[in-house]
Amino acid sequence: MTKSSDQPQPADDDAIARRRRLAEVFGDVLPETTSDERGSDAEPDRESWYRENRPPHHGG
Repeated sequence: MTKSSDQPQPADDDAIARRRRLAEVFGDVLPETTSDERGSDAEPDRESWYRENRPPHHGG
């Protein structure tokens, strides 16, 4: 039988070091929340902006 140990294995240490290095280099790649979760309060309505700024020769 194998002996259970609370000490991480050497391979685990390497994996932890790799993850730590990747986090230092690239930072947090994914946001904590998605745009669906945040809602659209911060972004203005693009369609209304387009209609207000559309040139007259483009119809409307």
